[in-house]
Amino acid sequence: MSEELQQKLRTQLWAVANALRGNMSPSDFMYFSLGFIFYKYLSEKIELYINDALKEDNTTFLEAWKSDDEELKQELKEACVQDLGYFVEPEYLYSTIIALINKKENILPSLERSLKKIEDSTIGQESEDDFGGLFSDIDLASPKLGRTADDKNKLVSEVLTALDGVDFGLNEAQDVDFLGDAYEYMISQFAAGAGKKAGEFYTPQEVSTILAEIVMIGKTRLKNVYDPTCGSGSLLLRTAQNGKADEIFGQEKNPTTFNLCRMNMLLHGIKYKDFKIQNGDTLEADEFDDRQFDAVVANPPFSADWSAADKFNNDDRFSRAGVLAPKSKADYAFILHMIYHLNDSGTMTCVAPHGVLFRGASEGKIRQFLIEKKNYIDAIIGLPANIFYGTSIPTCILVIKKCRKEDDNILFIDASKEFEKIKTQNKLRPEHINKIIETYRNRSEIEKYSHCATLQEIKDNDYNLNIPRYVDTFEEEEEIDIHAVMSEIKELEGKRSELDKEIEVYLKELGLV
Repeated sequence: MSEELQQKLRTQLWAVANALRGNMSPSDFMYFSLGFIFYKYLSEKIELYINDALKEDNTTFLEAWKSDDEELKQELKEACVQDLGYFVEPEYLYSTIIALINKKENILPSLERSLKKIEDSTIGQESEDDFGGLFSDIDLASPKLGRTADDKNKLVSEVLTALDGVDFGLNEAQDVDFLGDAYEYMISQFAAGAGKKAGEFYTPQEVSTILAEIVMIGKTRLKNVYDPTCGSGSLLLRTAQNGKADEIFGQEKNPTTFNLCRMNMLLHGIKYKDFKIQNGDTLEADEFDDRQFDAVVANPPFSADWSAADKFNNDDRFSRAGVLAPKSKADYAFILHMIYHLNDSGTMTCVAPHGVLFRGASEGKIRQFLIEKKNYIDAIIGLPANIFYGTSIPTCILVIKKCRKEDDNILFIDASKEFEKIKTQNKLRPEHINKIIETYRNRSEIEKYSHCATLQEIKDNDYNLNIPRYVDTFEEEEEIDIHAVMSEIKELEGKRSELDKEIEVYLKELGLV
């Protein structure tokens, strides 16, 4: 599929999504439209899979299911559940719902059954955790879809019909991920309009690129990647694809965003066996015990509340620091959690508010522990303000390794001044991203941009990591030449005197003076 057709797919899907909008908030209509796209994808995927399996028998999925060959039907069902993770009978396919729409029927009961059938087909199977409750956010009885049952049916039918006219390009295996790309594009568009809620589920692509590239420096491939606050899974997917990771692991607290993440994985062609996304609070109920990973990436919620309960003083994730992160700021709780899950040869990159660099009290003690006792902090990268949806605060990236090669210094990069302003949002361009990555890769010292601070410098600053202490970006005012200014003033005064004389002569000629 060419870039032109790829853009066409993005445009078509976004147009269909907007047809649902009405008076809904971006976050509300996001889950309806993305859910319907996913339903169409699963329907087309299974039809193509079975038709291909039956090609030698010169028959199709629809024809086979009308036959009396129950053994064949059972074999097909088992093969689908094994390879795809789910099964859906022809009567519950997207194309069947479209046929009902064309007959002017009320499709809502049939559509609801169809979505449930897909989930039910995985019960008791290896794929149950990956498909269970996937469509739970599509409430076809929601008043947001219309006042009456007829209004709801009309709107949903119009959207499904419009979506039916969009070619997902699944007939060409190499193009499967173009649908994933379009889906990703839609998530970013929703995030742009979702205000504060956007930060809950989406990391801007530019930031994801930096995090994903840095964890790969010095490596050719990742065995696995983990994100403890994975949101829609965009950052996880980019890192996994960049590192050709065999396995993907993540946890997400918000049930709705958890569903979105699993859909995103499947739409990008990730097999259900190759990812494990859990729903739950990663700090309060860690789903991955003592498992460690090649790469850990995250964009945790900034300065969120957490319980900081006494039990965590005996939790291996936090106890070694000797103090817990404060209840009102969980930033270091997330950081310590991620470090715990990082293996000795791995790299961790995470986004954090600047407060983690200089706040005192318990956070200061944790920061000193990570530097003085563990020497885990490899680099601090300052990002521009207003590049995240939903918050305008400046942020930073922490790069952490348990076994550092450059273990006598910490690299500071101040990239906060280099961006392009687009409307109300600041954007990192490819040249800005590349400069950050290459500066980190080479640990370059660039005037007013980067500095490798020795651990003694850090100690002398009481383990305060505030970037301006190490990278001087102050621009001095150009020195003023007083003599030149005075000379210019005299010259102007002389010209004014001559002009005054000319005016006086002219007024006398007119007899006005």
